Amino acid sequence: MKTNVFHIALLLLLSVTALAQMQPFALQEVRLTGGPFKNAQDVDLRYILALNPDKLLAPYLIDAGLPVKALRYGNWESSGLDGHIGGHYLSALAMMYASTGNAEMKKRLDYMVGQLARCQAKNGTGYVGGIPQGKVFWERIHKGDIDGSSFGLNNTWVPLYNIHKLFAGLRDAYEYAGNQQAKQVLIGLGDWFVELIKPLSDEQIQQVLRTEHGGINETFADLYVLTNDKKYLETAQRISHRALLEPLLAKQDKLTGLHANTQIPKVIGFEKIATLTGRTDWSEAAIYFWQNVSQTRSVAFGGNSVREHFNPTTDFGQLLRSNQGPETCNSFNMLRLSKALFLDKNDLSYVDFYERSLYNHILPSQHPQKGGFVYFTPIRPNHYRVYSQPETSMWCCVGSGLENHTKYGELIYSHSANDLYVNLFIPSTVNWTAKNSKLTQRTEFPYQNQSELVIETTKPQEFSVNIRYPKWAENFAILVNGKAQPVDAKPASYVAVRRKWKSGDKIIVRFTTSTRLEYLPDGSNWAAFVKGPVVLAAKTSTNDLTGLFADDSRMGHETKGKLYPLTNAYALVGNPATYLNQLKPIDRLRFRLDSLTLQPFYEVHDARYQMYFQTFSKAAFDEQKTRLKQQEAEAIALEANTVDKVNCGEQQPEVDHQYKGEKSDSGYDDEQFWRRTRSSIAYQLQNKNRVGKYIDIRALDDIRLDNVDFLINEKSAELISSEGKTIRLRADSQDVISLKITARNEKSTPRFNQIRLVTQ
Repeated sequence: MKTNVFHIALLLLLSVTALAQMQPFALQEVRLTGGPFKNAQDVDLRYILALNPDKLLAPYLIDAGLPVKALRYGNWESSGLDGHIGGHYLSALAMMYASTGNAEMKKRLDYMVGQLARCQAKNGTGYVGGIPQGKVFWERIHKGDIDGSSFGLNNTWVPLYNIHKLFAGLRDAYEYAGNQQAKQVLIGLGDWFVELIKPLSDEQIQQVLRTEHGGINETFADLYVLTNDKKYLETAQRISHRALLEPLLAKQDKLTGLHANTQIPKVIGFEKIATLTGRTDWSEAAIYFWQNVSQTRSVAFGGNSVREHFNPTTDFGQLLRSNQGPETCNSFNMLRLSKALFLDKNDLSYVDFYERSLYNHILPSQHPQKGGFVYFTPIRPNHYRVYSQPETSMWCCVGSGLENHTKYGELIYSHSANDLYVNLFIPSTVNWTAKNSKLTQRTEFPYQNQSELVIETTKPQEFSVNIRYPKWAENFAILVNGKAQPVDAKPASYVAVRRKWKSGDKIIVRFTTSTRLEYLPDGSNWAAFVKGPVVLAAKTSTNDLTGLFADDSRMGHETKGKLYPLTNAYALVGNPATYLNQLKPIDRLRFRLDSLTLQPFYEVHDARYQMYFQTFSKAAFDEQKTRLKQQEAEAIALEANTVDKVNCGEQQPEVDHQYKGEKSDSGYDDEQFWRRTRSSIAYQLQNKNRVGKYIDIRALDDIRLDNVDFLINEKSAELISSEGKTIRLRADSQDVISLKITARNEKSTPRFNQIRLVTQ
């Protein structure tokens, strides 16, 4: 398959404007030829092959009442999010096939789609899905029976998010691999969904959309592109979440406290709908969101969020303290948004961010030898990351991780009707089939600041090769067949080289890069070393890497090793003029910093590390060290006393503790999350080794015992103490403790903030 059928459909639909816009090359037209990205692609391919398609298909077969060929996977695939990895797997197979031509990818993809078609035919309604008790759940929604929160809809774990992965997987199977059966299954599924929500009012649909739903509005816009049937575009607009869209339209920042990866896919949908409808206000809203997140909420490596939620732009302190740093899924989707905006707006600032995130978050999120994907990337000094394993780990970041390393060729090059654009310096080839031309890029960047571009063409022809002049590059120079060319462009633009090209013509691109300190966006004194687009970090220890490769436990994606005090982290003491002078070059992209060795963060694995460094004058350093030492001692003592804890109102902690609730809502006030109820909420706490003795509950309001009841393992809890906004209960000496909080007379409970199971 030499053309991308989905892109052809889009270009035909937008034929009036497409010629003026940047266009992507199909993955089939680009091949990686070496370097760390090619290695990452190869490692991902092995991980994809290690997964069993029949296990991934089992939830769909179970729902359709068909016999399974293998038991479904455990972990998230059998605890409520059943089937979501299967959707990602379709996308990964399709894109890996397009990027490599690997026949086994195509064979597995065709098999998966065929089995899904069987399930759809058996269901007889167009529906196919792996959601537990899916038919019962969807019937309740169809009838308008809706009780939703940020991640639970009718006490079902993010069902629209789940089914969005299947929508996207079927789309990708057709788009990238030309599977016609996938298109038919996708249309059937889309028609079923249109009928499902037809009886619902706009208010009810917005109520449904309170729960995380991925980019389902984008996939219905894609269905419109594939079919030119306006009902899909109308549906895409109808299922766009107004609670996020309206503040963005007004250029209002209402993001702090929101679950980050819930929002980003919605905005990708806003941008797609804008390109199809001409709604420039929706596109401006997407741009505002992108600028807000990329410029004020992202750290040096491109990631964002703490414990999966957007932190305040004025305080990154929680991010520095937490073992749950930016989530890989966030950057997966921010790259998709950056690519969409770049192709729409021809603005290289989107490529700058894309490149930064690609090198420093996406590439390091996979173990380069053993494989395995990272969920959280902490910036807490002297902490580490956890890697998935094929048989144990079925997290969301495994799903997006499968896709991340299949599509590195998507934006290395782009083209207009007549000209070629080189956006990234990655060893690769691109076949420009429309021009019967091929370009080969040979480079060792970022270890060498040079790239060689060699052109092959069937006959001499004139066009421009536009080479990105990155904003981080200095002394930018271009030679054609050994002759220097004028460079009158500025950083963050293209240098156009136009001539009649013939086979064998060679372009040499040369530049220099400098090392600089980039401070956190909140204006604090924490900074990271960056050389060119590459973030540098230091391995600090290989001690206590508990759970480095995840088991199948519900929270296996989180680190279990102890937190080292922030006061133990290396600090830069002196003044701004001397900080960089402390770096001593060792080798290509390696520097000595006293006892530490800085190297590209994407090379740092199987170790604790330090990426961010505090900067101090000598007097400020001594003062800060004393203050932090006391704070750290208190925080570490509390964690040592804690057996398990729930941060109420935060998505993943509540999912991890099997949250159930009725007539409940959650929010974020004064930089703290909370949950309350007019009926009941419940959590399960893990009492490892049965050492937990007490349950401490904290609220943002006074806890009045005449308004609320507490049950532990279905028995009235024994009250130990109660003081204002805190309460202590005696814990049950069981391995699992079920805590249920009920409101009396449907009066709202206080806003509960945190629940801790403690030893003393």
